Amino acid sequence: MTLDGKIAASTGHAAWVSSKMSRKQVFETRSRSDAIVVGGNTVRRDNPRLTTRQEGGHLPIRIVMSRTLNLLEDANLWDVSTTQTIVATQRGARRDFQRRLTSKGVEVVEFDILTPRAVMDYCYDRGFLSVLWECGGALSAPAIAFGVIHKVIAFVAPKIIGGVTAPSPVGELGMVEMTQALNLTDVSFQQIGPDMLISGYLQPIPDLVPTIPAMEAASIVNPIAVSTSNGPNIICFYKAWDVYGSFSNFSPHPISMPDSNGDYIIWKSVEHYYQAQKFEGVHDSIAQECIKRIRSAESPEEAARMGRSLERQRPDLVRHNWESVKVDIMYRALKSKFSTYSHLSSLLVSTAGSVLVEASPRDLFWGGGREGEGLNHLGRLLMRIRAEILGDNSDSYGMEFSTIQSSRA
Repeated sequence: MTLDGKIAASTGHAAWVSSKMSRKQVFETRSRSDAIVVGGNTVRRDNPRLTTRQEGGHLPIRIVMSRTLNLLEDANLWDVSTTQTIVATQRGARRDFQRRLTSKGVEVVEFDILTPRAVMDYCYDRGFLSVLWECGGALSAPAIAFGVIHKVIAFVAPKIIGGVTAPSPVGELGMVEMTQALNLTDVSFQQIGPDMLISGYLQPIPDLVPTIPAMEAASIVNPIAVSTSNGPNIICFYKAWDVYGSFSNFSPHPISMPDSNGDYIIWKSVEHYYQAQKFEGVHDSIAQECIKRIRSAESPEEAARMGRSLERQRPDLVRHNWESVKVDIMYRALKSKFSTYSHLSSLLVSTAGSVLVEASPRDLFWGGGREGEGLNHLGRLLMRIRAEILGDNSDSYGMEFSTIQSSRA
């Protein structure tokens, strides 16, 4: 990366940030690895080969992580004449593209939930013990958050490129204070030509994965018994890769929802479905085209941007009853998600007795707000679904929320 922490210019151009000598060091690091992991963005933007540039030496397995399989048809990584390529994806993603990859000799592995931890478990089962994550910030951040990164190797070039939108090596980790920063241990420094190589080890992140009790054990807990002498136990969630990030409507869990004709359609996430429903039933070509684009959006964030943008620019295209139905639409989408994925249902049940708060500092409707001033509708819906799973017919939807409000008074 550059001295100001960029791995490319704001245009995406990255050839070359580091020196030829540093790149040679990278090739040597690859040759000592069992596998190399990259994300879909790296494949689309850089179209790498991920070779070692060494004749007759060890060639690591190349692994591409992509939930949507929105990848190049003729990527260099699909050439498996010298070494194997594995594509890790979400179950059911672009089956036609999967078949084309398989026909080229690429191995495709589907995951119920594609996460860095799931990929590392898979690598361990395959005997890949030294795995190099050579990815951009969008993948490195969740990899760090999931605790699968043990050693960091950073090449810092004496260059400044600037750019507010220029990418950095690590994306959003949800940290807001410098005291939260992850410190490296056993740090070493080495000059490689004009560049500086900094390496060190990350300490394990505590409480990374919650203990999920068996459904039978969790079902005996009263989900609305949250009051204690010190107030309720509050569980906050926000980013999709946080400990309880699967509670977020942005989590990468496809859902199946009926359309106006009763036919079931797969949506890539709850957020995809929610944003599209803003324009459902509106007889306008712009609204209908936006629904199509939202459904095919690569990520929940992109789907949200599309829906919010059209809502802001053309409020006349939003369905007339949106404000009165949006909570129920979110509820039905969340209900589908937790009904589809049993492990998510177990995780939700494991929070019985706690108040769930969507910790968005800006969304005062779905989130709890910065000072607890938000309505926390998302958290309330999750508690309602939790109570339904546990067979509790009481109105926990209102009771749990009133407890958290009173505790902040």
